[in-house]
Amino acid sequence: MVQEVDIALLPREFDNLEVIKNKAANAAKVHPSKIEEVRVRRRSIDARQKQPLYRMKVQVFIGEKYQPEPAVLESFQDVSNKKHAIIVGAGPAGYFAALEMIELGIKPIVFDRGKEVQARRRDLKAIQQNGEVDPNSNYCFGEGGAGTYSDGKLYTRSMKRGKIKKALQLLVEHGANSDILIDAHPHIGSNKLPNVVANIRETILKYGGEIHFESLVTDLIIEKGKIKGIVVNEKDEHFAAATILATGHSARDIYYLLRDKGIYLEAKPFALGVRVEHPQPLIDQIQYSQKKREENLPAASYSLVSQIEGRGVFSFCMCPGGLVVPAATAPGEIVVNGMSLSRRDSPFANSGVVVALEPSDFIDFIPHGTFAGLEFQKSVEQTMWQAGDGTQRAPAQLVTDFANNKTSSKTLKTSYIPDLFSAPLHELLPAGIRNRLQLGLQDFGKKMKGYFTSNAQIIGTESRTSSPLRIPRDRTTYMHREIEGLFPAGEGAGYAGGIISAAMDGQNVAKAVAAFYE
Repeated sequence: MVQEVDIALLPREFDNLEVIKNKAANAAKVHPSKIEEVRVRRRSIDARQKQPLYRMKVQVFIGEKYQPEPAVLESFQDVSNKKHAIIVGAGPAGYFAALEMIELGIKPIVFDRGKEVQARRRDLKAIQQNGEVDPNSNYCFGEGGAGTYSDGKLYTRSMKRGKIKKALQLLVEHGANSDILIDAHPHIGSNKLPNVVANIRETILKYGGEIHFESLVTDLIIEKGKIKGIVVNEKDEHFAAATILATGHSARDIYYLLRDKGIYLEAKPFALGVRVEHPQPLIDQIQYSQKKREENLPAASYSLVSQIEGRGVFSFCMCPGGLVVPAATAPGEIVVNGMSLSRRDSPFANSGVVVALEPSDFIDFIPHGTFAGLEFQKSVEQTMWQAGDGTQRAPAQLVTDFANNKTSSKTLKTSYIPDLFSAPLHELLPAGIRNRLQLGLQDFGKKMKGYFTSNAQIIGTESRTSSPLRIPRDRTTYMHREIEGLFPAGEGAGYAGGIISAAMDGQNVAKAVAAFYE
């Protein structure tokens, strides 16, 4: 017999197997001697009271042993000589589409503009230390996509998109810690995710798929409303009856290419704002009500939202014990993002704090039509760069000074390696965003006492929360509404927001390709 029960543990008890077994036995109303095994199914931290607790949902095996499920990879087959499909993009949507295709008996041929995951490191170092941005290899572009070196958080609310358990299990089978299967907010870390991504590549190659790096798609071959293939690096043609477009939210050249080919796009809402950086001990004190974080408690996080002047102001991609990183994809722009290593042991906490925007907010960019949001996004990023010295140093301002329209006399210590410079972000940001951020940050201070402080600073600009454009597709076939055989997928298509939702979207699109071939 198997019972599922809920238990609570003190932080010092959370990994004590004997305590877990005894509490599970008590909850199941059975003597511990009758329990063969206890399996943790879900784990989260409850910090609502003065004493933080671990809440666990566990399965209690009474008189029978746990039988593990077979590995997903056991069902994979060689597809070397099978029909093939093209995948543009080696991020989570593209790679998980490739894995799903192999399972379905289709050969994936993946093209990515960037470099393989280890080679990307040199280009990231060039951004960090020299301010040099390679437009094809950076924090957003290259094997693994934006999430590889930008934290590796796996939390998603998109449970209806597909089998989240399968996506997480595949990550575990490729080297991720199995804790991601049970944690309420799973996280791999930017120091460990690259190895997982490399292992996924090896699986794709092992079963007969192909992967081509430094292969920028420069044209689409379309005849009579059907996609026939792609052109890579302006000269090499590759043909397939189906092409998955999984290029990520920052591949602006793909949007312009689609527009020039007369392929329908539509504007969509997105968000834009700043990164807010606090000392991590301050966030720990606020969230855990402890002067010093108790052993076995992770660096504390937060999630905040307010409604200000008809728009949502909310925290985004919160990185406890994390770093702020330069995420520009072209010279002449400043874009920042956050990341954490697996241990989350940086002395800083950072989060995007952004304002939800609608197409109606881009009144000055109306002449750009569908591309108004994209051009608005670009203009803000370029304004931040123009305020600086031509490097990747980012503009910053103390939170309290920003709220009071006062340029800060200094910046605080930071995790941002290219460094910061004091700037009047209250003047650099568009008025609608500035006003809502000023009020939103003050409201956050009411919800989290101590959050609104001169010991925190904002850094501009957090602008790549999602794509301002959508590549529309049919809800049933996942195919573009006008181009047969073209399957938009993931964040760049406007149908996902994060590693796991993009991965599940890639899986769904791969199934749609299989149905299309049938």
